[in-house]
Amino acid sequence: MVDQLSWKVGGQQGEGIEKPGDLFATALNRLGYYLYGYRHFSSRIKGGHTNNKIRVSTRPMRSLPDDLDILVAFDQETIDVNVRELKKGGVVIADLKFNPALPEDVDVRLVSVPFTEIAKGLGSTLMKNMVAVGATIGIMDLPIEPFQEVVTELWGRKGQTVVEKNMAALEEGKKAALDIVGGPLPEFKLAPADGKKRLFMIGNEALALGAIAAGVRFMSAYPITPSSEIMEYLIKTLPKFGGTVIQTEDELAAIVMAIGANYGGARAFTASAGPGLSLMTEAIGLAGMTETPVVIVDTQRGGPSTGLPTKQEQSDLNAMVYSTHGEIPKIVIAPSTVEECFYDMAEAFNLAEEYQCPVIVLTDLALSLGKQTVEPLDYDRVEIRRGKYLGDETLPERPKEELFKRYEFTLDGISPRTIPGQKYGIHHVTGVEHSETGRPSETATNRKKMMDKRLQKLKGFRIKTPIHVHAPHDRPDILFVGINSTEGVIREAMERLEKEGLKINHIHIRQLYPFPADDVRPYLEASEHVFVVEQNATGQLAQHMILNVGYREKIHRILKYDGNPFLPKEIEHEARALIKAKELI
Repeated sequence: MVDQLSWKVGGQQGEGIEKPGDLFATALNRLGYYLYGYRHFSSRIKGGHTNNKIRVSTRPMRSLPDDLDILVAFDQETIDVNVRELKKGGVVIADLKFNPALPEDVDVRLVSVPFTEIAKGLGSTLMKNMVAVGATIGIMDLPIEPFQEVVTELWGRKGQTVVEKNMAALEEGKKAALDIVGGPLPEFKLAPADGKKRLFMIGNEALALGAIAAGVRFMSAYPITPSSEIMEYLIKTLPKFGGTVIQTEDELAAIVMAIGANYGGARAFTASAGPGLSLMTEAIGLAGMTETPVVIVDTQRGGPSTGLPTKQEQSDLNAMVYSTHGEIPKIVIAPSTVEECFYDMAEAFNLAEEYQCPVIVLTDLALSLGKQTVEPLDYDRVEIRRGKYLGDETLPERPKEELFKRYEFTLDGISPRTIPGQKYGIHHVTGVEHSETGRPSETATNRKKMMDKRLQKLKGFRIKTPIHVHAPHDRPDILFVGINSTEGVIREAMERLEKEGLKINHIHIRQLYPFPADDVRPYLEASEHVFVVEQNATGQLAQHMILNVGYREKIHRILKYDGNPFLPKEIEHEARALIKAKELI
């Protein structure tokens, strides 16, 4: 028995390749296994190679594996593209229809199963996906019952006949594979899982749930990969809570609508990716100047311009911190896991209202679209804090000509906030510089006081956990630093290096702006060398660290920007190369 293995299914995009992956992972999740999945797909609706790789383990993990145990192939291209990822002794389960062939120099086993022929005999070639899953069940000696439960849930609404045919496809696929190989292959049999119930979800779903838990009742957005699932989830779900989602004509309309809804007292947000955020920057400045709370989700992808819409990258850091013209208070937070997507999203609305400024929740494609095992979410951890919001209060009476001081100078820089129509709360609002009541004002004295007031808000700002810390050593040889989805893969690479006697610490940055220099500094100071792991070409996170903390001479970059997530071996090899080339240790 094995404690973990990796399984991949591949074929042509638009032919339902996601179905076998979803079925395989969902059934194993119900058995209590930990899972991590990542889907490779093209930026087109139909055609082109696509695959879904799923890692299964009896222990928690949050990264893709270096290699592959089982490859399910629906075409020859899948074999050609992925076969060298297989371990020695791995297996390819392929559709006999395309006469699959392996390169002569690979030591893997080919099992050709007539997926299409079996499915056709059952009434529809579409069921070849179920036949392939059945073949996997047989070779891995998995119980078929959890898969049958998922089939019933997926196709139950289409009637019992459809369910029974898909059940039969599973059974026939299992039987055909076992007949070919002579029985289950013991090298692919998983050790029993703990049987506990956990969620298996993508980061975008967690972000959407976090918004609902935070009391959001309005979302405006324009579809864009890899953020669209947030909007799609809320289109179905938010109306159940009295909320509304509007698909706007573009990202400009999306951000302005979200700002307007927040100005009216609702909790509202928008979500997009790099190109959309580029269009939103002027309006984000408007939110900063008018001190209107708004939450924006940026799901990073390959750039610039259209770039790589469906591929992994972490190149929006500079844009999220610096892109708005002028100077405004702004908060940028970066969750590291799917669970954190939920809790951080809920907290973002508290921060936006407490500090009356834009809050950007920064994720990346691997975190937004990659599926992870998630412990049950604790909704009791979510609290609602609205800061100096006075929308539900009775304001003191004042003369008609005396406007409410919406932008009143206060010690903490945060002014009381009313909503339109509130009695005795009337004030002006404008994107130009203004007085305490919102009337336009260009006097030098007022300008300086207003700028100081707005920027005062975030002095000393710190979220509850600005960095994750794994620091068992007082004076480590190496400190690894990363953001977003790389936390699990960094930790796995560290474990391998530590076996050689290296002393290694790891911090993961969760608060990008204002940068938590006081939290980060002690770990940089104590470390002999700092390896910053990030998925961009210029080392943006390393630049922020040098700018805010210093220690340029200690900082070394481990970069990847080819559109694919890091693998543990890549970080391990890059770290070894740095150590050897620079004679660091």
